[in-house]
Amino acid sequence: MPKIPKPEEDVINVATPPGFDAQAIPIHEVRSSDKKVSSKFLEPEALRLRLQSPPEWQPEITDENRHVIAADIIAKRQAAGKVTKAAVLIPLVLKEEGLSVLLTQRTNHLRDHAGQISFPGGRMDPEDLSPNDTALRESEEEIGLDPKRVEIIGHLPQYLTVSGYSVTPVVGLVQAQAEYVLDEFEVADVFEVPLSFLLDPANHQVRLWQSEQGGRRFYSIPYENRFIWGATAGMLRNLYHLLKV
Repeated sequence: MPKIPKPEEDVINVATPPGFDAQAIPIHEVRSSDKKVSSKFLEPEALRLRLQSPPEWQPEITDENRHVIAADIIAKRQAAGKVTKAAVLIPLVLKEEGLSVLLTQRTNHLRDHAGQISFPGGRMDPEDLSPNDTALRESEEEIGLDPKRVEIIGHLPQYLTVSGYSVTPVVGLVQAQAEYVLDEFEVADVFEVPLSFLLDPANHQVRLWQSEQGGRRFYSIPYENRFIWGATAGMLRNLYHLLKV
């Protein structure tokens, strides 16, 4: 089970302003010297076993410097109405050439995270019995992913975003689907990235944005013409930490 680090209370965390261009923020460092994930964890069976029987490991304080929050703090914020429960599916697609991660590009007119790359998912509805239900329902609604093609193999720690969402990442092995039916209001595109690329620390960039009101430290993982950053990159970084142990 993961050790949950205490939030850094001395760090001033601020929301990003309208029109914030994450790709224009300078690269503070690249984590190429970090330990690499063993190739065996790029295979379905080893992944399944690690998620179902995880060793003790520590999530990383990344993104807004406090994205992993202790369970009691999350509960207090939820009680005060300051946190919205949500879940995403981290879909690991089974392919002959190796596992890939299915990602979505959000449409530009959305109120939250417009145009960003994300996992399929969203806020929990009252009828959802668990984060698994939310992740599967949202994935079907957003991209037409058949829930019967998904084998849920585990979860990552809750991820508290700067926009006030407490997100449970649900990890699933997905049988490849011939095509996806996109919700045109929410999803502009869907694409895949090799899991080996996303888990290679040489591709993990730390960017540091500062303003007069405070700052924000976040990860980015550029891939071809795509720019993966923020919460999505932070969750992938935590998957990396779980598997590198």
